[in-house]
Amino acid sequence: MSGSLERGYEEISDAHEEKKELKWELESSGEERQTSMGSLKKKAINASDKFKRSLSVRDVEEQKIVDEFRQALISDGFLPPRHDDYHMLLRFLKARKFAIEKARHMWTEMIQWRKDFGTETIMEDFQFREKNEVLQYYPQTYHGVDKDGRPIYIERLGKVDPDKLMEVTTIDRYVRFHVQEFEKTVAFKFPACSVAAKKRIDSSTTILDVQGVGLKNFTKQARELIMRLQKIDSDYYPERLSRMFIINAAPGFKFLWDTVKYFLDPTMVSKIHVLGNKYQSKLLEVIDASELPEFLGGSCTCADQGDCMRSEKGPWKDPDILEIVLDGQALINRHTMMGRNINEEVASCDTLVGPLIYDGTSTAAASGSEVDDIASP
Repeated sequence: MSGSLERGYEEISDAHEEKKELKWELESSGEERQTSMGSLKKKAINASDKFKRSLSVRDVEEQKIVDEFRQALISDGFLPPRHDDYHMLLRFLKARKFAIEKARHMWTEMIQWRKDFGTETIMEDFQFREKNEVLQYYPQTYHGVDKDGRPIYIERLGKVDPDKLMEVTTIDRYVRFHVQEFEKTVAFKFPACSVAAKKRIDSSTTILDVQGVGLKNFTKQARELIMRLQKIDSDYYPERLSRMFIINAAPGFKFLWDTVKYFLDPTMVSKIHVLGNKYQSKLLEVIDASELPEFLGGSCTCADQGDCMRSEKGPWKDPDILEIVLDGQALINRHTMMGRNINEEVASCDTLVGPLIYDGTSTAAASGSEVDDIASP
């Protein structure tokens, strides 16, 4: 089934992209519409034909298993309205190779963790006053977007000082900060990137700079922290990584990776690229120079913000885009086919919509993106 599902994803994605491009072109100025109606009509026909070809794959295979998973969660009482989201359910299924029982266990663990950890209100409840000091000893930031519109997350691991980090914060507080930042990314950064890219964005590109990393970086507390963060990311926020570049990897690191990767999930391995000190051209293949910090081979310095590691440059800093996000008007895909006739017209698939409103029916809360979550904060 996985092969046909992958083909289905590609066809659906292509169809959605053409429809979204068409929609935004139709929303351009009236003068532009008059001069491009012929090409728009062709795009409309192509997008419609491609989407209809993809419907059979999605409805028969993907939609069936997502709906089965959804019904199982409803019967368990583990599907809160705000998480009744088609793509969120799909990510958990992907994380467990579409094995419903395993995905079911993973999901229920996530819901219980969010309840115990207080995740739903962590953006309002938690104050991380030591953030500036923490960033000094653990340099990390979101900066810009890649060529697909995904946010870029950067960590300079070689500059991490575990001892000083633990002098200004604790492991528990740092973990809460990490979760809070993840929730902000889901609630604001992904939706803002979706608006800017005119398509659904719900994953990121990560750059880990390991220049200078050695045993000094892996103290007992550092190892404990890494293990806790890794568990949270993989168990409770699955399928959020689009790709990762590990740069400035020394020969020893690359040798270790070549050995370890055979014991890891092939899908995860395919997302990770381990590069030496000649990584710039590879990064520039997927990231425009203007979006990449100068110290990584790009042209951005964020001089007016101090430096790139402090600026948090991105669509989420654009007041106009942020206003759209806060109003719940992000461009998302709401087509779920849950409980719907397969022959329904596809015109309702891509719309500018407001926040999710759940009316208690079996299909009302099925949505296409985590953009819906922005209404909560």
